Amino acid sequence: MLNVVIMAGGSGERFWPKSREKSPKQLLPIGSKNTMLQETVKRAQALTSSENIFIVTRVGLEKEIYKQIPHIPKENIINEPFARNTAAAIGLANLIIQKRDNVSRDYISKDKNSITVVLPADHIIKNLKQFKKTIAAASKAAEEGRLVTIGIKPSYPETGYGYIHRGDKIFTEYGSDTPCIYKVKEFREKPDLKTAREYFKKSEYYWNSGMFVWTTNYIEEAFKEYMPELYKALKVIGNSISSPLRDEIIKVEYAKLEKISIDYGVMERAENVSVIEGLFDWNDVGSWLALEKVYKKDDDGNIVVGDHIGIDTKDCILIGDESSITTIGISDLIVVNTGDVVLVCKKAEAQKVKELLKQIKKNKKLSKLVK
Repeated sequence: MLNVVIMAGGSGERFWPKSREKSPKQLLPIGSKNTMLQETVKRAQALTSSENIFIVTRVGLEKEIYKQIPHIPKENIINEPFARNTAAAIGLANLIIQKRDNVSRDYISKDKNSITVVLPADHIIKNLKQFKKTIAAASKAAEEGRLVTIGIKPSYPETGYGYIHRGDKIFTEYGSDTPCIYKVKEFREKPDLKTAREYFKKSEYYWNSGMFVWTTNYIEEAFKEYMPELYKALKVIGNSISSPLRDEIIKVEYAKLEKISIDYGVMERAENVSVIEGLFDWNDVGSWLALEKVYKKDDDGNIVVGDHIGIDTKDCILIGDESSITTIGISDLIVVNTGDVVLVCKKAEAQKVKELLKQIKKNKKLSKLVK
């Protein structure tokens, strides 16, 4: 059986002011008439049935998610009481999948067909055929006991992503037309520009996509070994999964957990970690600058979404789908007008939107612009 867990609890802060707490970027239409979540679910449905698709989100977003994807069973929408990063979210989803299947841990250890694919809800992926081939090959590696992450071959020296340094190729018999699978030598933090350029020149470095494939039993064993506190909390939650006090117990146990990603908590520490190269077009829309790979540019090099009239305006990103934008004599800028607020910044400073939000949250008058 193949399950898909979609991570949909993020806030998308670097995509502000379009992305807000109540309507983060994964719930917005970007590069498509459908929302990013709806597109992710469509990809998941190419892999498995709706009954095997699970959405992990935060309290407050579930009603909009129900509205956008009514064909996914409501019980498959998993609400986290607090944001505790990806390790806790993945652990909770893994527990619920195991409980749904009503399989004991002893039996799970013998079952190598219970595959889980973890996908963020805010990625744009094209070439579905290659995507399915990548997941199929990764699933076979997962059945062999590997925790598999999907790496993306860099198309430019990006400083906003973490990197994966691949090691030796793992011999497989998955077919000559499937992507290669490698041991992971090490994970690298987001680099400075000089280091990113060095990575870009070498074929053994990938962008860390945040997509994973493993079996429910092997990731559980990894939590037990490398994140024992999370493992203990999941056991307590598991014992109360059918109890009327389930939500309160989850809240109590979640409050004890540290905020840590699955990368730090497990992937960088485990020995059975592999990376497979994703041979498909990928964009995580991490900041406004990412739109340059999503939308076509006009004759002046501008990306325009909405109404815009300009004079001597070149190489800009102009988003005015809720309010018109007019410009004169500007270049290399990002301008986003949402009706209640306007963002203007240099394209080279797009990553600093998150820093700007910190200041906005401290301002009593402007803090409402985050919600």
